[in-house]
Amino acid sequence: MAGYLVNFNQDFTSISIVSHVGFRLYSISSSDKIDEIFSKDNENIRLVERLFNSSLVVLVTVQKPNCLKMLHFKKKQNICNCVYPSEILCVRMNRHRLVVCLAESIHIHDIRDMKILHSIDNIAPNELGLCTLSLHSHLAFPICTTTGELRIFNANKLRPGLTIRAHDTALSALNFSSSGTLLATASERGTVIRVFCVKNGQRIQEFRRGVKRCVRIASLVFSVNGDYLCASSNTETVHIFKIDGKAVEIAEQKGIIRVTKSNESDSKKGQKLAEEKTLPATSKTDNATAATANTTVNTNTNEPKTEEASSAHMAAEVCGWSGYLSKAVTSYFIPSQVSDVLAQDRAFATAVLAQPGLKHALGLARVQKELKLLIVCEDGFLYIFDFNIERGGQCKLQHVHDLRNVLEGVVELNINECIEKLPTSSIPTSPVGESTKCTIKQAQKDVPKTCASSVIIENPDPAPDNSYAGILKGDQTESTLTDSAKFRKLCDAIDTPNKLYDERQFPPVVIAAKD
Repeated sequence: MAGYLVNFNQDFTSISIVSHVGFRLYSISSSDKIDEIFSKDNENIRLVERLFNSSLVVLVTVQKPNCLKMLHFKKKQNICNCVYPSEILCVRMNRHRLVVCLAESIHIHDIRDMKILHSIDNIAPNELGLCTLSLHSHLAFPICTTTGELRIFNANKLRPGLTIRAHDTALSALNFSSSGTLLATASERGTVIRVFCVKNGQRIQEFRRGVKRCVRIASLVFSVNGDYLCASSNTETVHIFKIDGKAVEIAEQKGIIRVTKSNESDSKKGQKLAEEKTLPATSKTDNATAATANTTVNTNTNEPKTEEASSAHMAAEVCGWSGYLSKAVTSYFIPSQVSDVLAQDRAFATAVLAQPGLKHALGLARVQKELKLLIVCEDGFLYIFDFNIERGGQCKLQHVHDLRNVLEGVVELNINECIEKLPTSSIPTSPVGESTKCTIKQAQKDVPKTCASSVIIENPDPAPDNSYAGILKGDQTESTLTDSAKFRKLCDAIDTPNKLYDERQFPPVVIAAKD
């Protein structure tokens, strides 16, 4: 028995909730007020993504799982449709790029005109549709089905980047920080979560979620400022880890030092090659013998230096009985696996949900200038927890909102009543049930199998113009949507603010009265 499909936008200010009859968009204005801003019924939808607080929404229906529809939801206009060779598993967006992940290929679009910039074909089978896109257009996706090896691709410059072996087993979740400098990963075991530096691939921190049982981590999200990392699984506990800022700085400095050293070595090699080309053959042999002599002299002269450095290093390590004993105990009496476990960081804060076994979408963002833990669950409820930045510990549940039904305003529930009723009656009986799964399988059979790089961009079906001006014009010939018109519609949907009457965008003007 499945529940609703839920998701946050990129800055955790909006929620999309999908059922078998349509989807709804909600805006989080405060902890005790959630506003419904759009609803679309009578359509079986399986995937919805909203671009920040803009009017652009992309969706995939159950009837056409290989077709991506782009919608200007405020004007209720379909902008364009993109047809792919197989089922769409995941869609990621930022202000510049739109990435569509299929089972064996990834397609990168320019979000301003939906032109295909690059296609990554013949990737490892990615049945879960795992991929993440940073705000600076760094794309990460798994490249192996047996190990947790991933690749970082620069979607802005369209060139591959680092390859990181994050875990020994296959990946189950990965996500970038808002700044794009950190990448968090989790494997299928779900016990260890690792954070890597995007610039050089170095591991910065390692967190342990638990030791007793292996779980599947479903959501892995950084806070907006990048100081915390949230993780949820199929258990009832949500873990919040604290990112070490000093460790991030040290990893970035090491990366800079490595780059400078590699550049210096490359320049030295280039100079040597240029000198060898200019010198005659006889001088080359003389220089070769001299170089060998110099290397032997240098190695002999460096021996006492290395010995002195090593002795000084050993003296610094054993400069006290406490350091000596701790090093001896950890190296001789404690196995390496146990020492690794002890070196891993634990959760800074936790939140306990009423019912385990459900999928959650997490968000750690500021609501009215206060950092809150937002958890929207597949049972159709939004849980808002208080989060103590200084002490951490157990997060306290503050508000619960019901997002399941067609409402003029979202109802805030009594927390005590909600906790008593959730375990038995919170999950709907058939939002996305067996009938939906059968429809998905049937639609997958009807999808044509072609080349992975073939993507067709279609114009939407023309909608009748029922406006006053359209009625006066009478019957108009249906014209296809040109590239310039599509570009204008996309820019209008992307750049349209959420509220024109927002005081942050249009502050009130105070005019002093004249005497």
